[in-house]
Amino acid sequence: MDKRIRLGIVGVGNCASSLLQGIEYYTREGAKSAAQMDGLLHREIGGYRPESIEVVCAFDVDKRKVGRPVHEAIFAPPNCTKVFCGDFSCNGTRVSMGPVLDGVASHMAEYPEDRTFLLADTDPVDVERTLRETGCEILVNYLPVGSEKAAQAYATACLAAGVGMVNCIPVFIASNSAWAAKFQEKGLPIVGDDVKSQLGATILHRTLARLFRDRGVKIERTYQMNAGGNTDFLNMLARERLTSKKISKTEAVQSQLAQPLPAEDIHIGPSDYVPWLKDNKLCFLRIEARGFGGVPLELEARLSVEDSPNSAGVAIDAIRCCKLARDRKVGGPLTSISACTMKHPPVQISDERARQLVRDYIEGRAER
Repeated sequence: MDKRIRLGIVGVGNCASSLLQGIEYYTREGAKSAAQMDGLLHREIGGYRPESIEVVCAFDVDKRKVGRPVHEAIFAPPNCTKVFCGDFSCNGTRVSMGPVLDGVASHMAEYPEDRTFLLADTDPVDVERTLRETGCEILVNYLPVGSEKAAQAYATACLAAGVGMVNCIPVFIASNSAWAAKFQEKGLPIVGDDVKSQLGATILHRTLARLFRDRGVKIERTYQMNAGGNTDFLNMLARERLTSKKISKTEAVQSQLAQPLPAEDIHIGPSDYVPWLKDNKLCFLRIEARGFGGVPLELEARLSVEDSPNSAGVAIDAIRCCKLARDRKVGGPLTSISACTMKHPPVQISDERARQLVRDYIEGRAER
């Protein structure tokens, strides 16, 4: 069996940069010792290691990235994530011009060039044809939040070209029954929607909510406030693009409660853009609850993380599980890895249970 994963990437931004840096980092001989394996949930999945992933095509719309080798484009502005592995050898893959559609919010034009998108003056490629010609097997979607038409266009191209999909943004495809049926009919796996960080705001909030529930403490109110300085947070200043994002993040926490909170008692979502934070994300959590005898208690927490490596830490597993499904000829949404790595999966499952189901799936004890 060819133990390679021919990967395509939509959106060569910070998340793509961290993913590719991570693949290189874990590939190197010096990073193969046991002492350097920190940061991976699974070293190997179905025989696939990080070094099994090969980027064969990439799509973006920024003139500083389109036409450039991928290993250079991931460091081009407005990318601002931490560089933890910057020395790459070129594999020949260059960034193609993708369709813009609703991928760029109009307000982005009001910001300095090093912080926003600069559209390339070139025609988009035929995405379906590019996927076919490059032999792409899995396409990972890193488009900006709110890119509903663009995400659906790439999903359509995947279906036509016979490519599996990992949908890392809050456009509901894997969790939408109509789209799920299309992938099922074509025998193509899909993982989604809206990637959770390896240890980020959502997984922390879910874990705390579950802890309160398991200890018999009733949550009455909670909020999660986030701030960051990357293009993701800048893009999300357009509040009209956040409908699905807010649904995704809120349901991820509500699903851990014995009884969902009224809408006025739970607030979860992106809060503000602070340019100098760059790819650092700050999360502020508050939970108000009542324990034994109805006595009140409060919890406040602050989390600071580098946002994009946090995302790549689970995307690398979602990609490999998607490839494993292709090998096993399993199509449609993959429920276990979606529940483990995504905020809005087809089926919400507790994190502990989802991890066990992923182990069962990897070891062949479960189909999806």
